[in-house]
Amino acid sequence: MQGGVSASRVVVGADQPSRVIDFLVLRFPMVRDWPARLAGGKVLDSSGQPLAADAPCRQGMLLWYWRAPIHEPRVAGELVVLHQDAHLVVVDKPHFLPVTPAGRHLRETVLVRLRQHTGIATLAPMHRLDMDTAGVVVFTVQPAARDAYHALLRTHQVHKAYEAVAPWRGDLAWPHTVRSRLAQRQGAAFMQMQTVPGEPNAETRIVLINRLDVPGWPPGALAHYRLTPVTGQRHQLRAQLQALGLPIVGDRIYPDLLPALPPGALPDGPPLQLLARELVFTDPITGLQRQFTSQRQLLLAPPAEPGAPWRIPNS
Repeated sequence: MQGGVSASRVVVGADQPSRVIDFLVLRFPMVRDWPARLAGGKVLDSSGQPLAADAPCRQGMLLWYWRAPIHEPRVAGELVVLHQDAHLVVVDKPHFLPVTPAGRHLRETVLVRLRQHTGIATLAPMHRLDMDTAGVVVFTVQPAARDAYHALLRTHQVHKAYEAVAPWRGDLAWPHTVRSRLAQRQGAAFMQMQTVPGEPNAETRIVLINRLDVPGWPPGALAHYRLTPVTGQRHQLRAQLQALGLPIVGDRIYPDLLPALPPGALPDGPPLQLLARELVFTDPITGLQRQFTSQRQLLLAPPAEPGAPWRIPNS
């Protein structure tokens, strides 16, 4: 790793140029700085040794390299480490921070920040949260034990509880259980999941915590809910609440897919009012009962000044 960022790798195929630099230029034509990277020791062989630009290139050869640094504005809010031992590291993440590197997000991610903080190169997420969602994220430490933790999710042995702020509906009986079939939309709206006919593949229990009086909203128009998903479909909570006519406040995907924000920009309204509150399971390695709880709160607070971002406590 370099600065908490793992290297990428590429394998040389058949009928490739005889020099490393020629292979890289041909394989990645949009990258212009291969000579500088090679000169700076930023391309390694399978044993971790730097390669020279004119090093021989052979079929089956494995090369390691790092993505070029990109400008990433600092995401507001700090990670809070809730637990750390030889097997797990658990954090309480803020809104807007992706869990893992992808696309334009590389260093400003939970994984890279946590690797920098702990120095543990083998960290990997046990599960994922959307970047707009705050709350508990669990990381495994030992690669050999990773599948044992993932098996808990596959077999529904992990109890998850979320909280959300969404509109109030007086015609629904509480608690309310939603069972539906979710599928990804096609075309430009591929990021959205939708309810389709067929056998349910997603189940969530929704409990009303209380109705809310929030400045800027009609009295009682919003409510605070506890969400307990039985399954783990993509965007399950967001899509199922939207299908009920209860889109989560601050959602930029449901009901309408809004354009992506420019790098470093925050939405004009509140962040997505969805919090991963609690995760409970029996540890498959130690046999201990694990229970991790977020310390954050979902409290809508209008900005003190026009144009200032909305915030939640502790973020």
